[in-house]
Amino acid sequence: MLEILTPLWILAGLGLVFGLAIGLAAKKFAIQPDPKFEQIREALPGANCGGCGYAGCDAYARAVADGSASPSACAVGGAAVSANIAGILGVEASVLEKKVAYVQCSGECGVAREKMRYDGIASCLEAVVIPGNGPKSCTYGCLGFGTCTGVCKFNAIHVENGIAHVSEDLCVGCGACVSVCPKHIIQLMPLRQRVRVQCSGQDRGKEVRELCAAGCLGCGLCVRQCESGAITMVGNVARIDPNLCTQCGKCAEKCPAKVIKIL
Repeated sequence: MLEILTPLWILAGLGLVFGLAIGLAAKKFAIQPDPKFEQIREALPGANCGGCGYAGCDAYARAVADGSASPSACAVGGAAVSANIAGILGVEASVLEKKVAYVQCSGECGVAREKMRYDGIASCLEAVVIPGNGPKSCTYGCLGFGTCTGVCKFNAIHVENGIAHVSEDLCVGCGACVSVCPKHIIQLMPLRQRVRVQCSGQDRGKEVRELCAAGCLGCGLCVRQCESGAITMVGNVARIDPNLCTQCGKCAEKCPAKVIKIL
């Protein structure tokens, strides 16, 4: 019996010694948490939306604490959270311009023509890969199946009459819908920019009219009307530079397709 118990006692003793040694080593060499990280993490809203460019609030808080990220990158928290974090760091908070998601499409039901009936999975990510690139004749427009609504944590985007619409009062500009849209027609736009182009199509002239009654014709008339040089043609569709636009509205007045809107 002694021959059996002796090895067990030895193993138990070794386990106890090694356990104590590991515990003492862990305590001695433990990395103390950065108090700034704890304070910054507590100041963040905890949405974990990724709008700051990091995987979540923890990752963003660590990046701010070690100086590799701006304290003003939290779109959800806005100016109040930015000021709070800047106070923790002892720096001056920069002004965070509010941005909102904007769907660059006017192809609602009855406006954008359909070339087929779609009975598949109600997902833009699924519909976009079928032959024909979706049920609408315009291959650039919103598919209207609401994949963007599923990723929005703030209930700010909904599909109405065949296309996605954004509620600017609820949108925090996190960019989740921008990332998931397979057509790449959702962009972040400064809230102050009220003159916007509601089309992403690259077709032109007569072909546009055959596909969608609310498509940009690519005529370039808006470019010639703009006195500040804010409008350029990107392919066959007009695009407005918010940094140059004076929001005079002349482009909207002259647009023959009425796809430039003053919101």
